[in-house]
Amino acid sequence: MSSPTLHPDLVAVAARLAHQAHAGQFRRDQKTPYVRHPEAVAQRVVGDCTAEAVAWLHDVLEDTTTSAENLRAAGIPDGVIACVQLLTKSDTIDYEAYLAAIRRDPIARKVKVADMLANLSDRPSEKQILKYARGLLLLLGETEADPTSPG
Repeated sequence: MSSPTLHPDLVAVAARLAHQAHAGQFRRDQKTPYVRHPEAVAQRVVGDCTAEAVAWLHDVLEDTTTSAENLRAAGIPDGVIACVQLLTKSDTIDYEAYLAAIRRDPIARKVKVADMLANLSDRPSEKQILKYARGLLLLLGETEADPTSPG
């Protein structure tokens, strides 16, 4: 769902929307404002305005009351919204299928890798480390996705 180069102001709009949507939410430590996470993801993709906007918004549909229509009304382009929707997990699709869909979209893949790296840098549990290791292998095209297998 690649889109044409977008204006850097889009990143500021996406950041503002993320701050508003995640207001009052906290990370696992119950101290760190949740918005620090999309900020960290966006910092990992700096220089690509589309990816930065998607990074700021990647959790708003999943973790807040914000809708795609709200994003559209705020001026977020359809291509960015579609990418955010692709990154939004659903209980109706298994993790591997979710990642396979993301893998096919270069912007979504870039943001999801940045998301996983940001999560891995935030005191993950052993279970989370294994999940993200497997996910990174799936996203980056490795055929063997078992991080515990040799080689």
